[in-house]
Amino acid sequence: MRVTGLLGNGKRAAKKNGVVLACALTFSDSVPSLPLSYKPYSPDLHSLSLCLSDLSPRLATSLTSQLSPQNARVDSSSSSRSPPSSSSPPSPLPLSPNPTTTDLDEDLSFLESDENDATPSSHLRDLDNFDEDADDFENYDDFDESDAHDHEAYSTGPEVDEKDVVVLKERNFTSFVEEHRYVMVEFYAPWCGHCQALAPEYAAAATELKGEDVVLAKVDATEENELAQEYDVQGFPTVYFFVDAIGIWEADDLFVCCTRDAIVTWIKKKIGPGIYNITTTEDAERILTSESKVVLGFLNSLVGPESEELAAASRLEDDVNFYQTVNPDVAKLFHIDTNVKRPALVMLKKEAEKLSHFNGQFTKSAIAEFVFANKLPLVTIFTRESAPLIFESSIKKQLLLFATSNDSEKVIPTFQEAAKLFKGKLIFVYIEMDNEDVGRPVSDYFGVSEDAPKVLAFTGNEDVLVGEKAFGEDFLEDKLKPFFKSDPIPETNDGDLKIVVGNNFDEIVLDESKDVLLEIYAPWCGHCQALEPTYNKLAKHLRGIDSIVIAKMDGTTNEHPRAKSDGFPTILFFPAGNKSFDPITVDTDRTVVALYKFLKKQATIPFKIQKPATTSKPEDSAAKESDQSSSIDDVKDEL
Repeated sequence: MRVTGLLGNGKRAAKKNGVVLACALTFSDSVPSLPLSYKPYSPDLHSLSLCLSDLSPRLATSLTSQLSPQNARVDSSSSSRSPPSSSSPPSPLPLSPNPTTTDLDEDLSFLESDENDATPSSHLRDLDNFDEDADDFENYDDFDESDAHDHEAYSTGPEVDEKDVVVLKERNFTSFVEEHRYVMVEFYAPWCGHCQALAPEYAAAATELKGEDVVLAKVDATEENELAQEYDVQGFPTVYFFVDAIGIWEADDLFVCCTRDAIVTWIKKKIGPGIYNITTTEDAERILTSESKVVLGFLNSLVGPESEELAAASRLEDDVNFYQTVNPDVAKLFHIDTNVKRPALVMLKKEAEKLSHFNGQFTKSAIAEFVFANKLPLVTIFTRESAPLIFESSIKKQLLLFATSNDSEKVIPTFQEAAKLFKGKLIFVYIEMDNEDVGRPVSDYFGVSEDAPKVLAFTGNEDVLVGEKAFGEDFLEDKLKPFFKSDPIPETNDGDLKIVVGNNFDEIVLDESKDVLLEIYAPWCGHCQALEPTYNKLAKHLRGIDSIVIAKMDGTTNEHPRAKSDGFPTILFFPAGNKSFDPITVDTDRTVVALYKFLKKQATIPFKIQKPATTSKPEDSAAKESDQSSSIDDVKDEL
């Protein structure tokens, strides 16, 4: 039997650094077991969320929040009053060190000339033949291009009845929060698509909770700038929950599961008793029938230290209901031995692993840790509904098993046995590869296709379990050998612009004898398409400089540990003789002149470039100029 694996880790939000892993297993009864390997996966947020663009908004939002540097909320640092434009290029940053006087005096206008432009590269997709659906890839509500100050222009959906949502301003914020014991406050921007999606759910929750001791309010952060800064609002929406005028929770999870029920459940958990009493078997049977997962404490008393510890633990878990009882008949229905020493605790789930017994000290932290480790299924099937639970879990490492539906019955039981060894440490996820709705897009994104490792057959459960156990342990201890995806190496690569893929990255980019400028792009990226003619022109002008390499790499299909990007396009500079250090990120104007000046300053190996020959002038004009400078015709200027 052979077990091989493909793993990867990815970036999550700046505040929630995480790891996303992909695991593809191959079983064969004809060869011995081989060690597993993994790949530090660096998926960009855009690619993964867009490959699932046909899924529900919740799934797209979840994937976005998991991987985006802006945590899937709109970054408010760029502009607090207007939405960013999807068509405008990234804002340039100043170069360091500053250009010399000589550089500033150079006549570089010919670099921007349209004469003899390099022919457009075919490596990016032809826009005329590009899939029409691709236009939706960057058509986010957050990046609406309408008038930034016309807030009503962003109200594209039906009118929301927000009669029970209180509008707060800086002048009344503090007094209002102090007057109410429980207040939830949403900081929003009118142009933010996520805020618009949240608005009807937020308003509905406010109405449902109208009779409770809680108020839902909102603050327009684009108008109340100082208030937003005071509460460190860095993206939209940001939701705070205040208790006795103290903001004790930033409710980021409401942003992902932004439904009325999720908001109501979350708030009731914070303001309620935390635990509920079960006194009769009828109540117990009703709860066991209606709820998918519950925790029951079998206590000596419904009041006192034991109950207080259980209640405190319940407030640390938002998606599991806690109950307590002193009735042995109720405990029996929950599979608790009535003769057991109290306090006893169990967790029941409607999953393959139905029952989990708590064996630790009866303290809130130990109980919360137990519930956290056991609340997810041993193996979670990747669906639209389960995606938020997977990506928003505080368990940052996941193992993804790619298998077809026909093979699932053979491999999932073994996968479940391996999962028991890593409760609370790894999330085991099954991706149904032949599920066109969800499984296929995810499989394609991680590069798991018919030619990639996948479950083919199954024999020998014990050996497979041993392999998966060792694989998981090595992964937790960061002992696995990296593996990176790559396009095929181009058969010819002698153009002005070099094509880099994962498998020729070392040869081209890490060549110590070359100063290398590398663009990491995505075929669907509008900014990359806008940059393409400029980048091609730069490569054309520098074609005769042997020490300079202008290159580009498709970041959606190629990976390398030295090619890290937070978005597209990313331009990195790798100086000659200095390839062991991190590359320099190019933060300058996206023009030929600006990029040329950057190279001139940063290149380890000095280089010279000549102006192109100009057409001859009329004789009379040339004669006049010869009187002023007899040698001008022979001068070749360095830029």
